[in-house]
Amino acid sequence: MTLVRWRPTRDIMSMQDEMNRIFDRFFSRDVWSDDEDISRSDWYPTVDVSENKDEYLLNVDLPGLSKEDIHITFTNGMLKLEGERKKEKEEKERNYHRVERIFGKFCRTFQIPNKVKSEKISADFKDGILSIRLPKTEEVKPKEIEVKVS
Repeated sequence: MTLVRWRPTRDIMSMQDEMNRIFDRFFSRDVWSDDEDISRSDWYPTVDVSENKDEYLLNVDLPGLSKEDIHITFTNGMLKLEGERKKEKEEKERNYHRVERIFGKFCRTFQIPNKVKSEKISADFKDGILSIRLPKTEEVKPKEIEVKVS
């Protein structure tokens, strides 16, 4: 028999991780939205949002989708991503032991904090990653002002 040292902090951290997952699941969905398409979403692709001095950049993980499966709209400062991952047909001769991949419709919306050049928004889809570039307008770009000391 092996002795295992009891570490109460490990149990507390495990419980905290589980609570974080529960809250993340609840709050990651757009449950406060009136848009029915959003509330019916079956899954949510993961998204990285970043910015530099010239643009906002969203990288969206969409493995197994084609560009025809994805729809992007931008209106009134809201960027909306919609699409669907279609379920593969099940083969009757195959016994499935575990199915973890999620299929169905998705919808994600993002409030873009500052003005962007909507006519210059671009999207590129390569190797299952959708990259959306939202160029900033000149008025929101940071400007460096030189201070002269006399």
